[in-house]
Amino acid sequence: MLTKPLEIPEKQLRAAGLNLNNRIHYQLSSEELVEDTLMNGQGRLNDTGALVISTGTFTGRSPGDKFIVRDELTEKTVDWGHFNHPIEERYFDRILEDVRDYLNTRKELWVRDAYACAAPEYGLNIRIVNELPWMNLFAHHLFLRPSEEALESFEPGWHILSAPGLQLDPERCGVRQGNATVVSMKHKMILIAGSSYTGEIKKGIFSILNYLLPEIHNVLSMHCSANVGGNGDTALFFGLSGTGKTTLSTDPGRKLIGDDEHGWDDSRIFNFEGGCYAKCIGLSEEKEPEIYHAVRKGALVENVTFYPGTDQINFNDASITENTRVAYPIYFVENIVPEETGGTPGNIFFLTCDAYGVLPPISRLTREQALYYFISGYTAKVAGTETGVTEPRATFSACFGAPFIPLHPGRYAAMLGDRIAKHGVNVWMVNTGWTGGAYGTGSRIRLSDSRAMIRAALNGSLDPVPYHRDPVFDLMIPDSCPDVNPKILIPRQTWEDPEAYELQAKKLALQFSENFKNYAGMVAEEVKAAGPKV
Repeated sequence: MLTKPLEIPEKQLRAAGLNLNNRIHYQLSSEELVEDTLMNGQGRLNDTGALVISTGTFTGRSPGDKFIVRDELTEKTVDWGHFNHPIEERYFDRILEDVRDYLNTRKELWVRDAYACAAPEYGLNIRIVNELPWMNLFAHHLFLRPSEEALESFEPGWHILSAPGLQLDPERCGVRQGNATVVSMKHKMILIAGSSYTGEIKKGIFSILNYLLPEIHNVLSMHCSANVGGNGDTALFFGLSGTGKTTLSTDPGRKLIGDDEHGWDDSRIFNFEGGCYAKCIGLSEEKEPEIYHAVRKGALVENVTFYPGTDQINFNDASITENTRVAYPIYFVENIVPEETGGTPGNIFFLTCDAYGVLPPISRLTREQALYYFISGYTAKVAGTETGVTEPRATFSACFGAPFIPLHPGRYAAMLGDRIAKHGVNVWMVNTGWTGGAYGTGSRIRLSDSRAMIRAALNGSLDPVPYHRDPVFDLMIPDSCPDVNPKILIPRQTWEDPEAYELQAKKLALQFSENFKNYAGMVAEEVKAAGPKV
């Protein structure tokens, strides 16, 4: 708790274009933000005291509506393409004008000063201006929290202006529709209009760090979770949404550094954030006790429903969205590294939820394979909820985070390859998806088995066992693993129809090959040759 009232930084807020005619709530505690949300009728408490809200129309990010201003700073550095949409400076100026005008008409605003990067030399000071108190609570949880002493001399390096109630004029503002997230490297601003999905705030700063850290500091920025074992060994977990990145890194036997975004400099891993943003669809105390118990007083839960007539959340209900989330400060997890830093990793895990059911539950990668699969960033999801649609859909996201990487994927891959070679890091692929057949026929690999395989990789139990090579994906598969039925280690042996397996495996291999054509011109021949055998 603050020992004295903090002065509102009026001069700085006016410099950011706010006229301060509204009531400014500055640096409120989580308790105060929850109270404001309830008073405004924007949420309710569940039976554990967590705040439950709805993010409205958008229950996830909108990558097609994220823009980076194309100017002299970004023209030749940003990898313009599918996710990095350019927008002219003149349109940014108009959107900034509209956002400021809109915020200046609100009766109340919630302002927070925070920072990103647990390594002080890379710290990024951020000032967030919110229309809604619960979005300010999200910022309180997800960003790092300055001390009271630091706040007295706080100078924001970046501003986030969040106006979810503002609908932009697409023609006037040069955007696709009424909502947009716009980043200006020159102005050091993120403008968010038309969406109250909190992830836009978090990933906006992540995108900036993915630009600044490699460009300025030669620090590898990563979309991964990280934890530390009892002997000080650090492990990284890369993976797209739904692959188990947060779940598998939040392990009672290891201390959590962070669940989503990290940097890797010459000597350490460091968290970008001060909290966690975990998926909670299907959440249970048995499978994910640390996350389950973090859903308590102060936590922010998004887009869930309640059992009828109760205040108990139904975590199995995806009627609003599959992307139900809970945000909480990292100290809600008991077993953490308070400094949010760790040493150079000894092991890296690429997590994939393969709904085709053909990738092995665990395999060891060479350096070249590590770069191939890092650039590929693969997972597979079920096509949808439409009746009769059970065919999996391959998803490739470069560096396991394509929507958030402004630079060319080859830049991040080269930095990762250098670090793997320099430090002799073990790299593993772990399939948390299906076994015994594809989705609809096979079954999901048990979480307990995935944990056992990761545990065996970390403690060295997989080092002395024999390995064999998968003929399609060229991956080295251990013949045995402690506490795991050896029958599931070889995917083709879990299928009742071997021919069906071969067809499915070759189908996925072809998709890998087609996707990698987008990157073949930027990697060495040995990396291109490290993919599946088509």
